[in-house]
Amino acid sequence: MNKLLNRVPEVTLFFWVIKIMATTVGETAADFLSATLNLGLGITSYVMGGLLVLALLVQFRLKRYVPTSYWLVVVLVSVLGTLITDRLVDEAGISLMTTSIAFAVALAATFALWYASEKTLSIHFIFTAKRELFYWAAILFTFALGTAAGDLFAEGMKLGYGPSALIFGAVIAAITLAHYVFKLNAVLAFWLAYILTRPFGASMGDLLSQPVANGGLGLGTVNTSAVFLVVIVGLVSYVTVQHKQRLAAVTVAQ
Repeated sequence: MNKLLNRVPEVTLFFWVIKIMATTVGETAADFLSATLNLGLGITSYVMGGLLVLALLVQFRLKRYVPTSYWLVVVLVSVLGTLITDRLVDEAGISLMTTSIAFAVALAATFALWYASEKTLSIHFIFTAKRELFYWAAILFTFALGTAAGDLFAEGMKLGYGPSALIFGAVIAAITLAHYVFKLNAVLAFWLAYILTRPFGASMGDLLSQPVANGGLGLGTVNTSAVFLVVIVGLVSYVTVQHKQRLAAVTVAQ
């Protein structure tokens, strides 16, 4: 029953697929809203920040995992995390290296405070509002850090979007292997993979959406965002049905 009271989903293949796609949408949607629609980074940040606050209020009132609510928050955090990094780099003139280090420190501090308070960083025991606050704070910093790190590799180091995606993908594969074969701690493996799926997804988003002249495939932010959003909606609908079936089965068993 504890799993049913948990406020976040179980870590399955669907979890990782939806997360990576949400990450990609965060990159392309932020570019679409701020650049393609000419809203600017500031206005887009305020709008997305307001939407995120509303989504979080709904999420906390539910007090349990509901797929549609949870993944909506993830998508909005992904977009806002991208915008925060872009504003620091493009408007404040802070380097990608500095922002990457700053967000890494902020994430480490969040984990330290979380562990000091709750004695665990496991996502399998997010039963209270306090733990969920730590969880979402960590998620926000992973997205901001991932955006900065992805841009640092692809643009700052001039590796390109494709090679950067391959590098991050290879490291994620190595972490997966270390966990399943060499028994790397599950909590550590999860958070390492979660952090790295952000720059992987961001690099993939830029690779698909950016013009060919900039090293992308030229699909554009509109097409890329639309396709991934449709897939996300489809997958979330599927896991919602599965989740309701599990809840019904437990209710019947009791």
